[in-house]
Amino acid sequence: MKYLVVSDNHGNREVLETLFNHYRQSVDVMIHCGDSELSAQDSLWEGVEKVTGNCDYDSGYPKTLTIETPLDRIFVTHGHLYDVRFGLQTLSFKAAEEQADLVLFGHTHQIACEQVGPTLFLNPGSIEQPRGSIQEKSYCIIESTTEAFHVQYYRKDFTVISDLAFTFPKPSQTIKKIESE
Repeated sequence: MKYLVVSDNHGNREVLETLFNHYRQSVDVMIHCGDSELSAQDSLWEGVEKVTGNCDYDSGYPKTLTIETPLDRIFVTHGHLYDVRFGLQTLSFKAAEEQADLVLFGHTHQIACEQVGPTLFLNPGSIEQPRGSIQEKSYCIIESTTEAFHVQYYRKDFTVISDLAFTFPKPSQTIKKIESE
């Protein structure tokens, strides 16, 4: 399974249109983590899973989503409702409640990718207004297999950010490895 994850375009519809058109046939799920500042009824959203952000004032967006794929249970939020600027603790409680394998969020405009216990937490950064030490207008592709999550970050011009590629074993594979040793 391949997941496209993007967030925080802040009114730039064109960047999303280009991104979604580029990947529509090559990924299984396209996900936007909020702060689009676009109408929830915009035709751009066809085939895209999306949530509201703190700068989205259209009430047509859900606050959170839980997406079931053949391989994963994905919890999606913008992050402002879970105080992600101050760490992942509040969000990790919700992830455990949702039994999420993967948690996707935005809000901070900062690239982040961390496995905490059995759950992978990922922020794609901002496709339009990056913050923090990594000043790249970014999004990511997650390739999920039965064994691992393979994460690759990209610039908005579709070029690979070579230093930002990660593989995280899925917990069931870690448990099997430990049991076989």
